[in-house]
Amino acid sequence: MLMTSVASPVSLTATEGPGRPEPTAELNELYRGFERELLVPLWTEIGSLMPATPAPAAQPHAWRWQRLLALAERSGSLVPVGRGGERRAIALANPGLGGAPYATPTLWAAIQYLNPREDAPVHRHTQNAFRFVLEGEGVWTVVDGDPVAMRRGDFLLTPGWHFHGHHNQSDQPMAWLDGLDIPFAHQTDSGFFEFGPDQVEDRSSPSRSRAERLWAHPGLRPVSHSGPQPSSPIAAYRWEHTDAALDEQLALEDEGHPAVVEPGHAAVRFTNPTTGGDVMPTLRAEMHRLRGGATTRARREVGSAVWQVFDGDGSVHIGEHAYRLNRGDLFCVPSWAPLTLSADADLDLFRFSDSPIFEALHAYRTHTEGA
Repeated sequence: MLMTSVASPVSLTATEGPGRPEPTAELNELYRGFERELLVPLWTEIGSLMPATPAPAAQPHAWRWQRLLALAERSGSLVPVGRGGERRAIALANPGLGGAPYATPTLWAAIQYLNPREDAPVHRHTQNAFRFVLEGEGVWTVVDGDPVAMRRGDFLLTPGWHFHGHHNQSDQPMAWLDGLDIPFAHQTDSGFFEFGPDQVEDRSSPSRSRAERLWAHPGLRPVSHSGPQPSSPIAAYRWEHTDAALDEQLALEDEGHPAVVEPGHAAVRFTNPTTGGDVMPTLRAEMHRLRGGATTRARREVGSAVWQVFDGDGSVHIGEHAYRLNRGDLFCVPSWAPLTLSADADLDLFRFSDSPIFEALHAYRTHTEGA
């Protein structure tokens, strides 16, 4: 876990510079007093505490899906799923965060792997979670007793404090992306966890969950369920709808109607039908589609994001870092790092971020080059 601690008193020395006091024996003794009482004067730290622009410890980085999948497959033969470990999930660790299992300071991303005919036991936690499926089918995630099918391209929700487990009904293993706000909950000391049954109790395999049957009708909501909910009640956002929405944006662009983010770049955001806002209080999720040959303008934003290539290939520039992208690859974007995407062939990307946190705090800010 990412932890901050004071192993020894902060070391202060009397240094010269603009706005600094003149070094004297008396000043050094004052600083020793600060150290003894675990105090730090602002005038020695203001540059790091209040930088002119965000200076994140997290670094841009890319993880290759084929390498992750090979390691997940190997873990499937060596690591059981059950009480204690709970999930065969392998987290992305940002190289700038000191070995913590975090993709960014607020976002947790992992590849989860389930063997044929295997269960992941039921539990719940206050951390918000989702699944995004790159490939495969045959697994159902059961959320508060409601079985939800997982298939390629589907985006599935497990809001905080809902019991959930997974079961693989097929004869093939399956891997998918998990995203959670674990680091945020850890840093704010706000996490709770509770065990449920050791096995998923409802082992049925409906094509559509009860939540979808009630809520997943475009523009419609049940009158029997009024009032806003903190997280979206839609259990699964199905790929066929996401795909169609992106296609229609690009088709409208071809017809001369303004419908895309920028030329050749369509995008949709998954939303909570009871509020019109983000699917969960701490997480934003989107799907982006770039035509082959399209390049986005450089964009910065406060907060961090994790992206996964769903299909196609291209490249990404994050500040001074550049990566080639292929199907399944993941990359993280630290706060205020300039991001540019380029598509060789048509490129589909899934994105999740911590933007709702900063919007709620009125601390969110963006800048797009040339805008």
